[in-house]
Amino acid sequence: MPVATIRGGPSGARPGGSAPAGRGKLGGGKGKSALNPFSAQKGAKRHRKMPKDCIYGISKPDIRRLARRGGVKRISATIYGDARQALKERLEVIIRDCVTFCEYRNAKTITVSDVIHSLRRLGRPIYGFDPDTHDHSATVKKAREIARAAREGARRAETDDEEMFV
Repeated sequence: MPVATIRGGPSGARPGGSAPAGRGKLGGGKGKSALNPFSAQKGAKRHRKMPKDCIYGISKPDIRRLARRGGVKRISATIYGDARQALKERLEVIIRDCVTFCEYRNAKTITVSDVIHSLRRLGRPIYGFDPDTHDHSATVKKAREIARAAREGARRAETDDEEMFV
């Protein structure tokens, strides 16, 4: 009597067909499977991350650094929630204006100019970020002048020290 060959393929799914060779009764591959009770490795269950408010991305040390820059020495523990709330309200106002400017331009990306115009409209202009007026070459030139002056000052200090000991 001839022995029937055991092959994988569509015949394995038919009632008369056999399961693919070497794959057990379930016919699954080598991967992790929660369906396979014989698998040594159980598949990882997917967890949905519970959405939380993005404002908690502003951590306590971040708020502390901002307060230090403002001259605050000591911070009460109840301040952090109030600071986050104030920051959130302020950002909502600024971003609402930015979105208005962006929609007017029929654009989908908020640019630096949108933020600058929004802050100017709110009476809190910010300087030094306008791409139209910012001259990068002048900034680089100024930095080079400062570095050169610092080197010359260091050289003068060295020669002054040498003259004192002569």
